[in-house]
Amino acid sequence: MIEVAIRLARPGGFALDCDFTVPARGVTALFGRSGAGKTTIIQAVAGVVRPDAGRIVVAGEVFFDSARRIDVPIEARRVGYVFQDARLFPHLPVERNLRYGERRSRAVERPIGFEAVVALLGIGHLLARRPHTLSGGERQRVAIGRALLAQPRLLLMDEPLAALDEARRTEILPYLERLRDTMGLPILYVSHSLDEVLRLADTLVALREGRQVAAGPLAQVMSQPDMLPVLGRFDLGTLLDCEVVRHDADYALSTLAFAGGELRVPQVERAVGATVRARVRARDVAIALAKPESVSVSNLLPAMVEDVRAQEGPYADIALRVGEGRLAAMVTRESAERLGLRPGLTVWAMVKSVAVEGSRPEFRDAGPTAPR
Repeated sequence: MIEVAIRLARPGGFALDCDFTVPARGVTALFGRSGAGKTTIIQAVAGVVRPDAGRIVVAGEVFFDSARRIDVPIEARRVGYVFQDARLFPHLPVERNLRYGERRSRAVERPIGFEAVVALLGIGHLLARRPHTLSGGERQRVAIGRALLAQPRLLLMDEPLAALDEARRTEILPYLERLRDTMGLPILYVSHSLDEVLRLADTLVALREGRQVAAGPLAQVMSQPDMLPVLGRFDLGTLLDCEVVRHDADYALSTLAFAGGELRVPQVERAVGATVRARVRARDVAIALAKPESVSVSNLLPAMVEDVRAQEGPYADIALRVGEGRLAAMVTRESAERLGLRPGLTVWAMVKSVAVEGSRPEFRDAGPTAPR
């Protein structure tokens, strides 16, 4: 496990106070807006920043413990750090940049080989080139390779895609997925991009103004009402782990199965039987008391109301049980009262829009999706 429980105050009024334990495997995203404290946390884990108090433990090894006066030096922590900008040595070709990372580790600790890293990141054709001739995405892949070849026990990635345009981000994301799936290396990934987090992360630590809002498995945290200050009212929703069950070539649609039923979405570039992650925003779920007829919405699911929470302003958050799964919906308080929504009531959930990994960024069955 990775345990981070630290407090830190800086001149100017910024204060960080967080306490979370996450698995020492997969990708843990530190998510929040600028100034939330994300980078400060990974700098503390790396040893660049010293907390005022607290404790940092990675896979049983204590990096920092203020009570016991333990503060392991940066070089002894064996963490790889990938910055927003690649920070390659401009005078060295790609291969020598990579070999620099290799030289930083002892030969007896080399489970990650040079050829394996080059193949994983698809940079074999770049080895003789210098950094100034590379695209932004290529430079970041080389930077990741250099960090991996230092044989880290933990990889820290500080907004590695933030400086890239959309085309370069699209280019590098599959390599990050491959890294996550094949290396077995725990990754702390800083981002304020919800799309990156949803695509890459297994675990989420949400932060706001130096305070931890929530921490835990991604799907669980994303559905918590506490995420409202982090995501904003209109990005709250549900994350679903789905299986591709069939494709309809005539209509360019795919059918995904999840614990609560099936969803029909624009064709996903995945084989039948593959798993994909789907996101349904609460504002894109409408509620009806009877099964709607003759409507354009394709995804109609029988559901039961589990909870109704009126919020400040015009909206109410509705928790729905759909089969063995759950959906979050957002309607106006007026609609909730008019429909008589209450726990135990049987309703129909109309899913107007689904965002699915491997398809177009967003699909809408209907037009405007403001809650009503």
